[in-house]
Amino acid sequence: MPATTPLDRAMNSKNLFLGFAGMVTAVAAWSIWGTDVFPAESDPKGDPETWTVEDMKRWLRARGLLPSETATREELLERVKANLRIPRSSNTPATKS
Repeated sequence: MPATTPLDRAMNSKNLFLGFAGMVTAVAAWSIWGTDVFPAESDPKGDPETWTVEDMKRWLRARGLLPSETATREELLERVKANLRIPRSSNTPATKS
C-alpha cells in the first residue's frame, strides 16, 4: 500500500466533512432568515430640517454617502439636501436636447 500524503489524510478526515457541513448549514440559515431577522429601518419622512442627526446619518449611509462622524448637524443637513431627489412634476415641460 502506498504511503498516504497529507492530502489523502485531509480528504478522509471527519473534521473536513464537519467543517463543510457547518458552512452549508450557515449559508442555508442566512438565506432563510437573512435580512428578515434584523430588518433595516425605513427612511425618515418629511422635511429634513426636522430629522435628528442619527436620521440624517442613516439616510446618507443607506445611499453609500458615508457621513463623517465629526460632521455637524448643519453639514449633514446640507449634504442631505444636496442629495435629495425631488420628484419630477408631471406639469413641467420636458427639456429638449
